[in-house]
Amino acid sequence: MRVLVVYCHPRGDSFNAALRDAVVNGLGKAGHAVDLVDLYAEGFRPALDAEERARYHAEGENLAGVERHVALLRAAEALVLVYPTWWYGMPAMLKGWFDRVWVPGVAFRLGPGAIEPLLTNIRRLAVVTTYGSPSWLLWLIGRPDRKLLGRGLRRLCARGCTLDWLSLTRMDQRPQAALEAFRSRVAAHFSSWVR
Repeated sequence: MRVLVVYCHPRGDSFNAALRDAVVNGLGKAGHAVDLVDLYAEGFRPALDAEERARYHAEGENLAGVERHVALLRAAEALVLVYPTWWYGMPAMLKGWFDRVWVPGVAFRLGPGAIEPLLTNIRRLAVVTTYGSPSWLLWLIGRPDRKLLGRGLRRLCARGCTLDWLSLTRMDQRPQAALEAFRSRVAAHFSSWVR
């Protein structure tokens, strides 16, 4: 299976970087073809400017500057997102990737009654994320990040697209052994992904 891994963290020495490596290595062991996008390392520009917004609905024209990202997304059979959760959601850089890459004609088309999904090549989504918050607080506020991806963005993928959610709460308070155990769990999870 061709898997697009999108990684979003500004620091190369972060725990999220270790999780990215666990994902990529696990997928490689399982025999998957992996395309890795590191948004910060490549200097991805997340904000739509006025010109981009003006051509947002002009299919084809709206790909200027993000052609490589669109090609990788269209080639993928699975998408894995690796990022820290900040303020109960994805970092602005990753949100900007969705704003600029998941455009009309790529991820969806506006139909007469609803959004028509176009990323039917993606049969599996996965999120690997860390939270500073405890589980009870995420439950209390309704897990907005999981709802956005599971109910919103997943709808633009193949019918029956599955969502794997691997998360570590209270990340900043965990001892090193707990961090390593989660990293190992992530590696094992992706090592067992079947083609």
